[in-house]
Amino acid sequence: MKLDAKSTIETGKAILGIELGSTRIKAVLIDEANKPIAQGSHTWENQLVDGLWTYSIEDIWSGLQDCYADLRSNVKKLYGIEIEALAAIGISAMMHGYMPFDEKAEILVPFRTWRNTHTGKAAAALSELFVYNIPLRWSISHLYQAILDEEAHVKDIDFLTTLAGYVHWQLTGEKVLGVGDASGMLPIDSTTNNYSAEMVAKFDKLIAPKGYSWKLEDILPKVLPAGEKAGVLTSEGSKKLDASGHLEAGIPVCPPEGDAGTGMVATNAVKQRTGNVSAGTSSFSMIVLEKELSKPCEMIDMVTTPDGSPVAMVHCNNCTSDLNEWVNLFKEYQELLGIPVDMDQIYNKLYNIALTGDADCGGLLSYNYVSGEPVTGFADGRSLFVRSANDKFNLANFMRTHLYASVGVLKIGNDVLFNEEKIKVDRITAHGGLFRTKGVGQRILAAALNSPISVMETAGEGGAWGIALLGSYLVNNEKKQSLADFLDEKVFVGDAGMEVSPTPEEVAGFDTYIESYKAGLPIEEAAVKFK
Repeated sequence: MKLDAKSTIETGKAILGIELGSTRIKAVLIDEANKPIAQGSHTWENQLVDGLWTYSIEDIWSGLQDCYADLRSNVKKLYGIEIEALAAIGISAMMHGYMPFDEKAEILVPFRTWRNTHTGKAAAALSELFVYNIPLRWSISHLYQAILDEEAHVKDIDFLTTLAGYVHWQLTGEKVLGVGDASGMLPIDSTTNNYSAEMVAKFDKLIAPKGYSWKLEDILPKVLPAGEKAGVLTSEGSKKLDASGHLEAGIPVCPPEGDAGTGMVATNAVKQRTGNVSAGTSSFSMIVLEKELSKPCEMIDMVTTPDGSPVAMVHCNNCTSDLNEWVNLFKEYQELLGIPVDMDQIYNKLYNIALTGDADCGGLLSYNYVSGEPVTGFADGRSLFVRSANDKFNLANFMRTHLYASVGVLKIGNDVLFNEEKIKVDRITAHGGLFRTKGVGQRILAAALNSPISVMETAGEGGAWGIALLGSYLVNNEKKQSLADFLDEKVFVGDAGMEVSPTPEEVAGFDTYIESYKAGLPIEEAAVKFK
């Protein structure tokens, strides 16, 4: 018998997914049919401290507690009841970065997020050593950079993990990580679903002269694929999450995952020849491969799905932040005129006027580099809007160029995949804030990638829903199905979303724009130096 939402919560059959994103911590409660029935959120921002982007441990826990409290309030408002028991919990967070702890479980340096790009020397050295592209933001790059910089704390490392791994550890006592998130710490061997033994051995040999008491695998989390048991919520963990004390201990918790993995799940893109694009504060595309790439490529990161399949990832540090600032400028102007502000209306009007602009943006250029952009070779960034006297400078082209810029770097990376590696993909699904205004970001992305793009109604639920689905896969997979089959048959049931295909004119226009964009990169380089 199918339970209604209230009964599902009352009988402890609901599943909780929490994702710690760059600007928001979000919680989603789902029912036995994997549909969202309640949600909560908390807004936060990273801080630039001593030249490094970070979130404090205090902010992590106050944010989680506030997010969960907001979920409790939503449940009380909708159903008039308290959350006391759950069928499962899943924790997800932004991937990569650096969280080293000593044997007393105390963090040795402030959390260094994926956004930091000071690891260039380490990433280059490791890429050469491993014959494998090691990005700046990966945990192994952060670790080796700390070694190269002779940071005193390195000798005291007892455990190194990601944000999702840290929160999971504190809630369950288990030092584990989902394979997708682990693949952003150190390359994974898809034949073993574990860290590459060859690369671990090379790294240990590389740092042996330092004489540290630890070996690499001693300090890394244990790798688990989706569906594996990853511990239960402890009584201490329950108090850390639910400050009210209502939530019972003993709830199964699925392997913690990164936001890339939960994005794949939330868009039903874990099968080979499927892909997804997540576009918000940062953007990334994930294409599930039939085989490994022919050679390492600095623009393309190799990670895995939550069940271990190889994935080509193009990750861009910048996406909508600069665009949002321009939209806020129009909001301020509207306030100056004394007109009531509706942000959804402002976005809707400005995004849709962009679709009436010239396909090549009339010659206008925008560089949305709030921070560094490794794909195009920038350790630091500076936002720029560039035009010449003869360009067609109007509102439509102005907004269109900022929308193009939000996915411009993503296009540069994917052009390598599709044009040079000849990768084939049957379906690309998009999700994230860029697609909130219906049909606009979707059409821009379709032109950029020269591919049909689908957006599902559920895509707005995002990674918190994705990790909740992985919690469901842990406890509701009675048939022992693969993750892809479970998603097809129990979650999406043939829902491929609304598809938009680009016109030849749109593709040609974006191609013209991106050639000008690449030719203008020295302008960005000069601006960064000037700063």
